Amino acid sequence: MFPRYNVIVVGAGHAGCEAAAAAANLGSRVLLITMNMGTIAQMSCNPAMGGVAKGQIVREIDALGGYSGIIADKSTIQFRMLNLSKGPAMWSPRTQNDRMRFAEEWRIQLEQIPNVDFWQDMVKEIIIKNGKANGVVTSLGISIEADAVVLTNGTFLNGIIHIGEKKIGGGRTAEKAATGLTEQLIDLGFESGRMKTGTPPRVDGRSLDYSKMEEQWGDEKRGKFSFKDIKLPTEQRCCWITYTNQQVHETLKEGFEQSPMFTGRIKGLGPRYCPSIEDKINRFAERDRHQIFVEPEGWRTHEIYVNGFSTSLPEDVQYRALTQIPGFEKVKMFRPGYAIEYDYFPPMQLDLTLETKLIKHLFFAGQINGTTGYEEAASQGLLAGINAHQRINDLHELVLKRSESYIGVLIDDLVTKGTEEPYRMFTSRAEHRLLLRQDNADIRLTPLAYELGLATEEAIQRVNKKIADTDYIVKYIKKTSVQANAMNPILVERGSSPLTQNIKMFNVLSRPQISIYDIATADTQLKELLQKYTEETIEQAEIRVKYESYFDKELEIISKMKKMEDREINPSFDYNQLISLSKEAREKLIKIKPRTLGQASRISGVSPADISVLMVHMS
Repeated sequence: MFPRYNVIVVGAGHAGCEAAAAAANLGSRVLLITMNMGTIAQMSCNPAMGGVAKGQIVREIDALGGYSGIIADKSTIQFRMLNLSKGPAMWSPRTQNDRMRFAEEWRIQLEQIPNVDFWQDMVKEIIIKNGKANGVVTSLGISIEADAVVLTNGTFLNGIIHIGEKKIGGGRTAEKAATGLTEQLIDLGFESGRMKTGTPPRVDGRSLDYSKMEEQWGDEKRGKFSFKDIKLPTEQRCCWITYTNQQVHETLKEGFEQSPMFTGRIKGLGPRYCPSIEDKINRFAERDRHQIFVEPEGWRTHEIYVNGFSTSLPEDVQYRALTQIPGFEKVKMFRPGYAIEYDYFPPMQLDLTLETKLIKHLFFAGQINGTTGYEEAASQGLLAGINAHQRINDLHELVLKRSESYIGVLIDDLVTKGTEEPYRMFTSRAEHRLLLRQDNADIRLTPLAYELGLATEEAIQRVNKKIADTDYIVKYIKKTSVQANAMNPILVERGSSPLTQNIKMFNVLSRPQISIYDIATADTQLKELLQKYTEETIEQAEIRVKYESYFDKELEIISKMKKMEDREINPSFDYNQLISLSKEAREKLIKIKPRTLGQASRISGVSPADISVLMVHMS
C-alpha cells in the first residue's frame, strides 16, 4: 500500500510542518502522519506569532527557507514591532493571526510540495533495524518503511487534560492522546519526563463591553516577517487590554482546593514565564491586578482569546471570575481553559543535529524536547527536517552556531544544558544578541540556505543587493561631511549639542537622538541618495553606523571564542582516563559527549578548571 519513504514525520504541528517541508524541498520523499488531517498547523493556544526573541526566530526560519513567516504574514490580522523604545537588538516583530486561515494556508502550502504525502493515523511504534530508525507502525497495524523518522508529537504523548478535578485523556481539547511511543522509547533506553502547559478560556466577543477596555492597535506602518514579497492584508483588527481586580482574585481562590496544580494531581512543571492566572495571584499576592489581553481569533469569527487568563480551575469558577473583569460582566464562554500534562524526552539525549544518540536516523523536534511555543517548535522542525535529509544522503549536516542565530542558541541550550521546565527563548539567552537581530536574519542565514538548496537564486540576489546597498550608504556617510549651520537647528530641536564646525555625517549619526533622516533634512545630496533605496536597507545602514564600535567588540569576542568552538573532541573519547577531571564533569561529559571545547564549557557542572584539563590533554 505504501512505498518506502525517505523521511516520515510524525505529527503535523508547527515542528512537523516545517520538518516535512524542509526535507521534501531538499528532495526527500516525505510522509507526514497526523492523527487529524483537519488540525494541521493548529494554533493550539495563542493565535499569534513572534514576540520578544520569538520574532527573531520566525525571521531566521524564513531566511533558512522555512514557511512560518510567510504563513504568519498571509494570515495576520495585526502587526506590531515590540520594544522600539529600546535598541535594535531588542526589536521583535509580532503578529496576531487568523487561527483558521493560518492552518488553512499551511495546509495549502504543504499540498503544493510534490514530495509530501499525507496519512491520517496514530503512530504507536518506531521500526528499528540495526540501531537505526527504519519506519513506523500505526494504530491500524500498518508498517511503513523509511530511511529516517522525525518525531514532533507536541503535547500528545500520553496527554492528560485537567479542568478542576476532571481528568480527560487527550493531546488537545476534543482530540485523543497518543499512546505506545513513550513506552517503546523507554524500553529502548530513553529517559522521559512530564511537563505541563495551559490555555485560557475562549469567549464570545459579542458579549463583551469594549468601552470599558483600552484599545490596542497595531503599527500604522505595517511590517512583516518574511523577507520575500508577500501580499499582506490591507486592514488590521484592534485588540484590547483590561485588568483583573481583587474581586476576581478572591473568586479564583475559591477554586484553589480543586486546582490540579495546587492539589498535586499535575506532576509536570509548567512554563515559568507564562504562568496560569491562579499561579500569578498565588506567587504575586502583593499585586492587586494583572493585565488581560483581549485578542480576536480571526477576521470572520467572534471568538476571543483571553490572553493572561490561562487556568485549569473548575469551569464554574472560571466563568464567575471572568464576569468580574471590566468589560466581561455579561460574558458568554465558548470553552473553558485547561492544563495539559504530557511526556517529553530530556534533550541532552540528542546530538546538535537533533538526531538521537541512542537510535540513528531518529530525530526529535518541538515540545517532545521540552520547549514551549510555536516558534521554538517550528525552528527545531526545520533543522530536524534538513538534517534528516542530509543524514540519509551522507551530506554535511547543518549545525547553527550560537554566534550566528537564535536557533543555534536554542538547540545548543537544549542539547548541552537540558531543561526541566518548558524552555522558552528570550533575548537574554543569546550572548551575541546585538549581532542576531531580526533585521539582519537574511544576511546571516540565507547564504546557508542557498548552499543547502532551500533558498532560491532570487533570494540570494536580494540579500547580496541589500548588503551592497547598505555598504554604499555607510561608505557615503563615513566620507561625507554635513554643514554645521544646516545641521545645528535640528540638533538643538533634538536636544543634542550643536556643531562648532562641519564634521562627517558618521559622527553626527552616532548620536542616539539623531536619525539618518534628520541628517538628510540638512543635506539634500543624502536626501536624494536615500530615495534610491528601500526603508529596510536604510534602516540596516543606520544601525551599522550607530552600533559599529559595539559590533566590532562582539566580533572580537566571537573570534576569541571561535578557537574553543573549533577545537573538536572525538565523540569516542574516554573521559575516564582524565583523573584530574571532577567526578561531576566526567559524568556530564560522558553523558552529553560534547562536540567541541566550546560546547563542553557550557555544560552545567563542568568548571573552567575541567576545561583547562581538557585543553592540556588535547594539546
